[in-house]
Amino acid sequence: MTRTDAANRGLFITLEGPDGAGKTTQAALLVRALQERGISVNETREPGGTRIGERIRDILHDLGHQEMLSPTEVLLFAASRAQHVGERIQPALEAGQTVVCDRFAESTLAYQGYGRGVDLDALRRITQFATGGLRPDLVILLDLDASAAMERRRRDEQSNGILRNRLDRLDASFYDQVRRGYLEMADQEPDRWLILDAMLPIAMLHQAICERVEKLLADHGTVGDLD
Repeated sequence: MTRTDAANRGLFITLEGPDGAGKTTQAALLVRALQERGISVNETREPGGTRIGERIRDILHDLGHQEMLSPTEVLLFAASRAQHVGERIQPALEAGQTVVCDRFAESTLAYQGYGRGVDLDALRRITQFATGGLRPDLVILLDLDASAAMERRRRDEQSNGILRNRLDRLDASFYDQVRRGYLEMADQEPDRWLILDAMLPIAMLHQAICERVEKLLADHGTVGDLD
């Protein structure tokens, strides 16, 4: 993991899971808890996070791009991530800010690797190049089975007018493989991952996240309680 002086470097926390798992809600709650404690936070998302990254996001999510090939998809995600790390995430960490990001490289391994079947070793090499070796200090996985995630997205689309993006059009078997990928990665690095049942109430999820982040902050030399 790329680091400057460990005592001054900010923490890098990411949230993973399927769309509909509640990542955006939990990210916002965590950011607010950190800010209330006086911690400088940089909240961001992938794909996107920069002007260039947001334009790439539009291409990736466009429902009109159904013909997009898997290698194209992988390289577009990597291009957005390279810009994101270099322009925003790494400078924030070096300035001592805590970065909270909705999705990062683990999404590529889960979706394009386990889901689409792209070679995992090739994806790791591409990711290493795009990120310069940067890895999150903590990955929070909001675990949700495929049928529940698809039902949540369907309700959002019907009640809130939220249009499903290109990746949301894939079937349940794809999302079953994505979930398997996330769980396998988490099992390989339990100290770096926190797995939570996304069906739990919002307040319970937030409390569990705060407890784990509190330990991370203490290990990093920051004291005090998150609310």
